Amino acid sequence: MDFWGYLLVFVLAFLVDLIPFAGPPAWTVMVFCLVVFKLKVWPVLILGVIASTLGRYFMSRFIFQVSGKFLTEEKAQDLAFIGRKLETHGWQSRLFIFLYTLTPLSTTALFTAIGMARISAAKALPAFFIGKLISDWLVLKASEYVSKDPKAALQHLFSPQFIIYTILGILLVAFLLFADWRTLLEKKKLRFKFNILK
Repeated sequence: MDFWGYLLVFVLAFLVDLIPFAGPPAWTVMVFCLVVFKLKVWPVLILGVIASTLGRYFMSRFIFQVSGKFLTEEKAQDLAFIGRKLETHGWQSRLFIFLYTLTPLSTTALFTAIGMARISAAKALPAFFIGKLISDWLVLKASEYVSKDPKAALQHLFSPQFIIYTILGILLVAFLLFADWRTLLEKKKLRFKFNILK
């Protein structure tokens, strides 16, 4: 039974971080599997973070193809502009990615920008991996105390805190999609463009 539980951790963590634009954070499915299948924290953590990293990598490789079918050319170029900024700022970008992954928020926005710029996500992945190890370990340890009571765990998983983080993640992705990034970064003016779909 443990084998199938750990396999499910890997598959679900990979799939949720493969979803473009918006999806639940991988830690939610890791907590779910930890509690429901009564798994051990460390294997769940290692398998989940490896799968999550692979999911983000592959998402960044195909996101520009998917987005080209839905987003206007102007918005696609805007997102690519952010990705290039992340690429050119070296260690500062890696530090930002590391610090961002310490939060429970989804990293969809970061890897969408990287993918839209058609640059390699390889440089961002070590910072992402280390940050996820730390943040997901904290979440899993906090959830372990309810591992013997799946009903309580599921209630905790859909707690107000979970809902808040989900809303914040959605708002972050919306900000990524609707903000005029060239104007913001070059002229320091915040503008939004809501007509981004073809």
